[in-house]
Amino acid sequence: MAGASAAASLAELGYNVKAFCFQDSPRRAHSIAAQGGINAAKNYQNDGDSVYRLFYDTIKGGDYRAREGNVYRLAEVSVNIIDQCVAQGVPFAREYGGLLDNRSFGGSQVSRTFYARGQTGQQLLLGAYSALNRQIHKGKVKMYTRTEMLDVVIVDGQAKGIITRNLTTGEIDTHTGHAVLLCTGGYGNVFYLSTNAIGSNVTAAWRAHKRGAFFANPCYTQIHPTCIPVTGDHQSKLTLMSESLRNDGRVWAPKTVEVAERLRKKEITADQVKEDERDYFLERKYPSFGNLVPRDVASRNAKEMVDEGRGVGGSGFAVFLDFADAIKRLGQEAVAAKYGNLFDMYYQITDEDPYKQPMRIYPAVHYTMGGLWVDYNLSTNMPGLYALGECNFSDHGANRLGASALMQGLADGYFVIPYTLGDYLATIGPKPVDASNPAFAKTKQEVAERINKLLALKGTKTVNEYHRDLGHIMWEYCGMARTEEGLTKAKGLISALRAGFWKNALVVGTNEDVNSSLERAGRVADFLELGELMVDDALMRRESCGGHFRLESQTEEGEALRDDDHFAFVGAWEYKGDNQPEVLNKEDLNFEFVHLTQRSYK
Repeated sequence: MAGASAAASLAELGYNVKAFCFQDSPRRAHSIAAQGGINAAKNYQNDGDSVYRLFYDTIKGGDYRAREGNVYRLAEVSVNIIDQCVAQGVPFAREYGGLLDNRSFGGSQVSRTFYARGQTGQQLLLGAYSALNRQIHKGKVKMYTRTEMLDVVIVDGQAKGIITRNLTTGEIDTHTGHAVLLCTGGYGNVFYLSTNAIGSNVTAAWRAHKRGAFFANPCYTQIHPTCIPVTGDHQSKLTLMSESLRNDGRVWAPKTVEVAERLRKKEITADQVKEDERDYFLERKYPSFGNLVPRDVASRNAKEMVDEGRGVGGSGFAVFLDFADAIKRLGQEAVAAKYGNLFDMYYQITDEDPYKQPMRIYPAVHYTMGGLWVDYNLSTNMPGLYALGECNFSDHGANRLGASALMQGLADGYFVIPYTLGDYLATIGPKPVDASNPAFAKTKQEVAERINKLLALKGTKTVNEYHRDLGHIMWEYCGMARTEEGLTKAKGLISALRAGFWKNALVVGTNEDVNSSLERAGRVADFLELGELMVDDALMRRESCGGHFRLESQTEEGEALRDDDHFAFVGAWEYKGDNQPEVLNKEDLNFEFVHLTQRSYK
């Protein structure tokens, strides 16, 4: 979404743009999977919303680990995004009188989320895609589909092009440009099981990192509280159930282990559990926000229920999301109008009817707040190399609020980069990039050598098995709860797994053809290196903040306890070579308009 909106906007300004995606169409970007909505400080509900309030909620939701300037700009341009998308024909939900409707999301006490049923990402992406197609038709954008970026070319310290591989023919190509914009999404698939599309990967961002771009806050990963629970090792991904469901659904677990055991053994069903035997734990612990607490808070509390033995479902790794009260209050037809496609998706996957019994939900990896370090102009520390959307670290601190990912992606693409890119281009002038510079041939040769190295792996263990093993390590030791001991153990395990990968992995096929084994091998090799950096970052940050929860640093009530004296900074890691420890650079976070305080949603 960030890429399509940026390419369309820059082309509209007159730039010549080359756009690349590894899917067969930009419409298949993972942005299409966003369900619940997009935030904007329009205050259409007249409930006290404002640009400042959206700014404050985002800073607080991120546990005071985001840069104030970037977040305030995001809140400012949020209102323009809605106008832009309505003009494109995005079919946002409307009230009976025809005005745009809103609903609430976690971490907010106002209704500022615009939505298109449960498929907001799809509709917004189609809007950006139509704008992109208009520019393709005009000849201002040249689109390369089924093409994966495998490296960035640096000439005299500036990004001047990329090296790509055609996923159909295996051809390795060089592309020149005056600037390179990475809009390649997050790295949640380092955990193997996540709500991300299977193709989502870190490769483009990681190769840029290995060329000198700083990687910021890699340990800040978001665990989404409402996902369909894991059922076994046969799964290759997980399915999100939108946070919007928490507007009307009530989260609960049995009050006693005994009742939970009876549910797990299927001796009783959820609707047979009496009201006084249910614990609506989010409503009980957080009366002000109830079920709409931020994601990190809701996820940790669900884990707490399971750890106490009060989990439900066959595995015991789930809690309930119950719509009985909403259906009774509003009627099934009204609930279906809001969430029908989500209910249908749940039914297709689980063979359970959420209109008749509660959904089973459990936290799963969903989003990554960390990413390439960027300044206010979205430029990395490498001149000419920019990072937009989830690919960068800039707006969400240690925890993203729901419905803010679409907001950031479109803000960066439509309303930030068209203004900031020109600032850099004005300094280098319009002279053509010299494709004969030795840096292009050298980088292309290094990419080819890496591909050949991967194809030479003829061991006995598949790449998928290595990926799954990495995911188990990351989830167990660098997931919802982290400790010094566990992270230290994880570092050793990942290091051994990476060494084993380069000795015993099995990659089949050739380069000159469609080769999913080769594609996945390159991506998993990068995930193995990233996993080590995430563990290093989590070890370094001896505090709890947002999605980074160190068990050694929590309040008496089990909430995240920050250490602002020592860790109120962005940790930007600098690559120093293969098997060398990365160097930590610190960007201090200064708060002028928000008072640093212990986050509370009570």
